[in-house]
Amino acid sequence: MLAYVGSGPYCFTNSLAMMLGEEAPSTAVIETLTGSPFGAQLLGGSLPLFDPYGWDPELGLDAAIALLGWSCERTDGGTPAEALERLRTACSRGPVLVGPVDMGLLLYQPGTPDDGGGDHYVVVLAADEDGVELHDPHGHPYATLPTQAFLSAWEAKAIGYIDAPFVMRADFVREHPTTPADALRRSLPAAERWLAGRDDLPVPPGTLGGAAAVEALADMVAHGLPPHVRTLLTAFGVRVGARRLNDAATCLHELGLSHAASLAQGQARILGGLQYPLLHGDDQAAAAQLRRLAPTYAQLHAALAAARGDAS
Repeated sequence: MLAYVGSGPYCFTNSLAMMLGEEAPSTAVIETLTGSPFGAQLLGGSLPLFDPYGWDPELGLDAAIALLGWSCERTDGGTPAEALERLRTACSRGPVLVGPVDMGLLLYQPGTPDDGGGDHYVVVLAADEDGVELHDPHGHPYATLPTQAFLSAWEAKAIGYIDAPFVMRADFVREHPTTPADALRRSLPAAERWLAGRDDLPVPPGTLGGAAAVEALADMVAHGLPPHVRTLLTAFGVRVGARRLNDAATCLHELGLSHAASLAQGQARILGGLQYPLLHGDDQAAAAQLRRLAPTYAQLHAALAAARGDAS
């Protein structure tokens, strides 16, 4: 079981790790605690994401923070001026986890503005009426941005999974000590629920989850992907999905759940192997690999359920 070490689009996980500082576990543990590896979804029947049906980063962050024994104050809404004052006041006490923001409006990023930039998370270090200084986990420590430009990104008008703009988390407090292994064990029932397919969360009409999502994506690939979907998969989806699954496999292995770990690692290898055929237009090979991937979500669910039964 070889852990992956390297760069990747782990923005909210890396941001949370920065906030927790010396007490942060590995990013593999944090990402696994968010629940993101345990499923796949096809939003609205057309947008593929390798995370569970109904899942989003806000749900994942709240879960990881609580499982690790921390609390924080999450706030949102208000006018841009009110949000800036809230951020400035919080920064006077320490760094602030901010997001989602619209990555395409973070104008220090090459290629911006970009209306397809997607959601992103950063850690803000200082803010006033003139400028914002932040650590962007997408390779930009101590980035700066004029305040009005930052507020436009932070308003996140194009991000659909939040109810109000200007989301931030501040004043992190360690409520009780816990080990990464204990946190991972406590996360397993939620992982099972994600893999089983939760129906208590809002999703766009036509959204599919799990095997159905992956089979439908395979059909899309076989019949010709729209260019923006191919770009989403090759620039983001395959990379983050494969890494999430490999990190989950590492965590499951460390818990002694060898069968579940082997299944997650197999998923990671199938998903990671999609990058070349998708990028170079070998769509029949990519569709075949997706069809191999589809039944593995139910297999991983069964393995985790069996492990819980053995433990009880």
